Amino acid sequence: MINTIPINDEQKEKILQLSENHFNDLKSKDISPASLTKTISAFSNAVGGELYIGIDEIERNENTIREWRGFVNEEEANGHIQIFEKLFPVGDYYTYTFLSHQTSKGLILQASIKKNLHIVKASNNEVYKRRSAQNLKLTTQEDLKRLELDKGLASFEDVPINIPIETVSDSLVIYEFMIEVIPTVEPLAWLRRQLLIRNNLPTVAAILLYAEIPQAALPKQSGIKIYRYKTKAEEGTRETLVFDPISVEGCIYSQVYEAVSQTKKIIDDEKVLRETGLEDLTYPYKALHEIVTNAVLHRDYSIASDIHVRIFDNRVEVLSPGSLPGHVTEANILNEQFARNGNLVRLINKFPNPPNKDVGEGLNTAFDEISELRLKKPVIRELENAVLVTISHEPLASAEKIVMEYLESHDEIHNSKARELTGVKTSDNMKSIFYRMQEKGLIEMNPDPEKKGKNSTWIKKQ
Repeated sequence: MINTIPINDEQKEKILQLSENHFNDLKSKDISPASLTKTISAFSNAVGGELYIGIDEIERNENTIREWRGFVNEEEANGHIQIFEKLFPVGDYYTYTFLSHQTSKGLILQASIKKNLHIVKASNNEVYKRRSAQNLKLTTQEDLKRLELDKGLASFEDVPINIPIETVSDSLVIYEFMIEVIPTVEPLAWLRRQLLIRNNLPTVAAILLYAEIPQAALPKQSGIKIYRYKTKAEEGTRETLVFDPISVEGCIYSQVYEAVSQTKKIIDDEKVLRETGLEDLTYPYKALHEIVTNAVLHRDYSIASDIHVRIFDNRVEVLSPGSLPGHVTEANILNEQFARNGNLVRLINKFPNPPNKDVGEGLNTAFDEISELRLKKPVIRELENAVLVTISHEPLASAEKIVMEYLESHDEIHNSKARELTGVKTSDNMKSIFYRMQEKGLIEMNPDPEKKGKNSTWIKKQ
């Protein structure tokens, strides 16, 4: 049973004005259901999207006008529903809804498609992927392999690389690791046991973890570049670049710590925070560490591009090559776990003082620290072939200001409500803020005898 939802004039106009792009498509009901399965396949194999069926595009005076011409009734859409539910059944990835409008003709069928963990085919057994407003058919083995890597169904970390096995079995990195972790086993035997040697060649994971200079074997796809731009503009330019980009190389264990150290040094030395009046701010370096670690461990190493750390006057950006793997999206990334590079995540955690101490909790740790420091939450954006995380050097409104704004429209405020509004974690910390505001003559305890103990509240100073 598909629900029918009535919409108002504003909602109707919003649909008619939608841009056909990476996330939205509008189609006439006259287009065959088989053809529409290409669009659903394409959205499923990208980041998901919305398909509206029952919208005509008409050319008038050299302009394209959209008109609502939906299905006369639900039965008229049966042909669409049957093929859609056969190939794309209702559930976690697909939902279908009829939209009605009081003065418009018929019902619009809305198909909501989420990013799918699996490769999804259209009714012609072909695979499509959404790019901008196009449904691109993936025809070559290379295209399909790329899609498998994007979805996390295959991982480049398992690919053997044609370099001497001694690069990883006889390196200073592997010896130091073995002495600390497993001193009774020979490196080569241990590497084979971990399936890091295939066809007598080291895999990408082995090289990244244990080669002294992985960048010699994996140039342009295993380094970190750090930039400092003297601007708050959206894009950095050559003119605003303070110095030549810093290249951070070495095994990924040392790379994470070196990249964070270099970034910290630049932020401290360049007085980046002074540009925003935040020189007294405790910078969230732990959060920066977690975000860089996440980029190194979860990037797509098949893409010939380095990780980029860009330091602006008002923010730090970390750009990691590769789309979000599997079913992970911008919306659920803090709640879902999917390791594109499972061996890297597992084995780097065996190093002394591993960069990913809390496996699977790194980004949550970053968000928690930033929240505690009263900074704006990081922004995570999935681009076409990369993930961009932005840490703003911008504080939220102070807890005092939030409390006073609340009391402008409310008679009183309770400790729990204040914590909910301000993000302050503990009751005692919030109580300290209340007392500080009381000393400033801003608020006072509610004199109502009913408002004592756990029920106590604060009011504006009379």
